Amino acid sequence: MLEVRGITGGYGYIQILWDVSFNIKEGEVVTIIGPNGAGKTTLLKTISGLLKPWSGEIYFRGKRISGLPAYKIVAEGIALVPEGRELFPKMSVMDNLLLGSYLSSSKRQETLEKVFDLFPVLRERRNQMAGTLSGGEQQMLAIARGLMSNPKLLMLDEPSLGIAPIVVLKIFDTIKRLNEMGVTILLVEQNVYHALELAHRGYVLERGRVVLEGERKFLIENKYVKEAYLGG
Repeated sequence: MLEVRGITGGYGYIQILWDVSFNIKEGEVVTIIGPNGAGKTTLLKTISGLLKPWSGEIYFRGKRISGLPAYKIVAEGIALVPEGRELFPKMSVMDNLLLGSYLSSSKRQETLEKVFDLFPVLRERRNQMAGTLSGGEQQMLAIARGLMSNPKLLMLDEPSLGIAPIVVLKIFDTIKRLNEMGVTILLVEQNVYHALELAHRGYVLERGRVVLEGERKFLIENKYVKEAYLGG
C-alpha cells in the first residue's frame, strides 16, 4: 500500500532523515519506534505532504505522491493524526469533526455515525468546546477527526502521549478495532511494548536512519530492542 524509497529530508538546512526506506502492506499495523529526535514525526510529515522530501520517492497504492501538497495526499486516502492532537480548542467537537470531512462531504453523515459508534463519548459531548475535554477525550477526537476523511491509511503520531494509563489501553484497543475494520495503520509510539504488541511489523528509527526491522515477534525478542526500549 505504501512504499517509501530512500527518503532524505529535514527542516531548512538541517537534515533529519537519511535514506529512509520501508513499506506497509494493506491491512497491516506497522509501527516505527525510536528515541526522541530520531526523525519519526519528520517522517510522518513528509509522507503526509506537510514537508517535501529532499530526495527519494513515496508511492501510495502504486501512485507517486512525494512532493504532492497535503490536501491532495488526504484525497488519495492518507490521514495524519498529529502529535499533540492540534485540535481547535474554541470550536465544538462537532465542528472539529466536520473540518475533517471537507474532502468527503458526500459520506459525511454515514462516517459521522461510524465515528460516534466508535467513540460514544464524542456523541455525548458533540456540542462541547474541544478545549474543555479531558486529554483522553481530546485524543479520541483527534483520531475521530482523522477518520472523517475515510482514510485507507491512518498515521498516528504518539497517540498515548500525555494520557492516563487506563485511557491508553482504550486508545490502543480502538486502534486494534480500526485495523479489524479494514483500516491500515502506521503507528509512531513511545510506548514501545504496546506498539509492538499491536503491530504486525515494525521498524527502529535512530538518528534519521532505519537500523532494524522485522515482524513483531522478532522485535519483541531482539536483544537490542529489549535493552534499549523494553527495559531489559
